[in-house]
Amino acid sequence: MLLFVGLGNPGGKYEKNRHNIGFMAMDNIVHRHNFSKATKRWQAIMHEGRIGTQKVIALKPQTFMNNSGQAVGEVMRFFKLTPADVYVFYDELDLAFGKVKAKFGGGAAGHNGIRSITSHIGSDYHRIRMGIGHPGHKDRVHGHVLGDFAKSEQHQLEHMLDAVSQNVNWLADNNLSRFMSDVALSISPDKTSNTANSKHTNKKANPVQLKQNKQEGPMAAMLRALKGDK
Repeated sequence: MLLFVGLGNPGGKYEKNRHNIGFMAMDNIVHRHNFSKATKRWQAIMHEGRIGTQKVIALKPQTFMNNSGQAVGEVMRFFKLTPADVYVFYDELDLAFGKVKAKFGGGAAGHNGIRSITSHIGSDYHRIRMGIGHPGHKDRVHGHVLGDFAKSEQHQLEHMLDAVSQNVNWLADNNLSRFMSDVALSISPDKTSNTANSKHTNKKANPVQLKQNKQEGPMAAMLRALKGDK
């Protein structure tokens, strides 16, 4: 069994905040993978479901961000899980908006939700970091994090959330690198094909052929091609 945890703050006031992208990720995963209806327990909203062969609990702590670890610790102990069974989805200032990274263990990097979870279960759990971008100056961080996503960001936000929920099967298999690569490909599917196409289209042209084409008009070139001349 795995525990997927989305971080955020409860209540309509915070619902669309950048800080609540972890809640948004859980809602998207629950919907895509047909998890059970919500139940309230352990100071959290939880759903149960399956991803691949793994049973998964999707959790949204309702203790406010700074005390997220309380709910996570209670659920983990009840189901006799280890920290390595826990995957936490949350906002990351130091990642460009739309980027997603996954890692195992590490520090809190100033994130109060992560700091709270670490204080309850230790640091050896998985982190799914979802980029919200940095506002550029530390004095603007608070307003940025607790501000809503702009209308211009909605399409990219939905694209990122869809990519994450679509590829969580790799997390269930504990394959973080494949999860990251497939999420990146889902978010920017044209990059790989454009790179491949450029390798074919950027071939050096035959200088003799270029000279011929330049000297003759388009009609002559077409007639020569019809005759099979080279």
